[in-house]
Amino acid sequence: MMRRAPAAPRLQRIVTMSLPDGFCPKLRPLDVRQAMHQGQQVLVLRDPLGISDQTAIVPQSLAPILLLCDGTRELSALRASLVVRYGTMLSDEVLTQIVENLDEALLLESERFARARAEQIEAFRRAPSRTPALAPHAYPGDPDALSALLDGWLEEAGEDADADAGRGALRGVVSPHIDYERGASVYARTWSRAAQAAREAELVIVLGTDHHGGPGRVTLTPQSYATPFGVLPTAGDVVDAVADAVGAEAVYAEELHHREEHSIELAIVWLHHLRGGVPCPLVPILCGSFIHATAGQAMAQQTAAGDGQIPPPPAEDGRLAALVDALTPVMAQRHTLIVASADLSHVGPAFGGHPLDLTARALLRQADEGILAQMRRGDAEGFLRSVGDDRNNVCGLPPIYLALRLLAAAGAPAEGELVAYEAAPADAANMSVVSICGLLWR
Repeated sequence: MMRRAPAAPRLQRIVTMSLPDGFCPKLRPLDVRQAMHQGQQVLVLRDPLGISDQTAIVPQSLAPILLLCDGTRELSALRASLVVRYGTMLSDEVLTQIVENLDEALLLESERFARARAEQIEAFRRAPSRTPALAPHAYPGDPDALSALLDGWLEEAGEDADADAGRGALRGVVSPHIDYERGASVYARTWSRAAQAAREAELVIVLGTDHHGGPGRVTLTPQSYATPFGVLPTAGDVVDAVADAVGAEAVYAEELHHREEHSIELAIVWLHHLRGGVPCPLVPILCGSFIHATAGQAMAQQTAAGDGQIPPPPAEDGRLAALVDALTPVMAQRHTLIVASADLSHVGPAFGGHPLDLTARALLRQADEGILAQMRRGDAEGFLRSVGDDRNNVCGLPPIYLALRLLAAAGAPAEGELVAYEAAPADAANMSVVSICGLLWR
């Protein structure tokens, strides 16, 4: 039976504009959540990257429009598909208004969105530095208060940095990117042991999880990162060399992710503190999803961003190889510390799974131990295989994998030592957890 759909979605504002001829609407990767609005089920669409500051409230009955906005149909074909596939009839005027509203809200891939994105990238780069996104909400923005907090956790950790004397130079660190309160002990135990390496580093390559990154993406920025202790300058010459090797279009396509992504920030605050506020050059690299390597091509296609291209497996990905090749001579010339800012498993109802009982927790620990064993061996491909289909949602997979590739390229296989491991609660009932670790490579 045919049914006539309700009016266009409500946005913060509704405008009238002209869409270009032949426009094929394509929805951007968005944060989509279900909610109740004025007594009806709706979808709430927000831009996780903050390029758009608007919110779209779409009646549940109009959800098929969002599914069909994949960039393959002009408005006439989109209207016909709604009738054939879903039995939903919309007038040309209503459908056009819906698409115009979505485009005005910068929720579609379009010329309007491209202009807004370019303007925001320019503003981001023009700023003196990347402002801390989490201070003062997740940690103190005042440097003295922050130092006192971190020093307190270091004292509680009680790690003996002298225990590493004579064991060889520290080349790499796995640090969590969970919030400081839940991860304080693991952060402190890890960075206490890495303190000397942090102080001696001439260059720090920081690999962070890009929680909104496209499959296989590696994303750089020439912008420097600020912490409450000052500015850690980005090594522009190294960033330029990587961009030349990998391709500027590829490494800067998702550059604005650096603006809000927290993973690099949470690691470099500790780095900067242990250096006593003394700056050192950084190469900040955000690592996108490996869903194409774990969940298969079909799922990766659904989540592909930008050009929609699905990359080859990581071991065969030319962009990753080019990045490693570009950084290898740099690591040979400068005393380099590699930091992977990475959490491990995310399991339980908070992440779409079942509540964890004692058996599930034991199985989680067993699975994590298999992953950690490959990390300690310095085996990038073995680590990737140990994650398998990623049923435990290891969000630190890409940065850890790339860190292992870089360590192998820099010389002898890495020898890893597990410093700390914890399963932190992820919901009020403690039925979900995020597992985290601290690990050192020599």
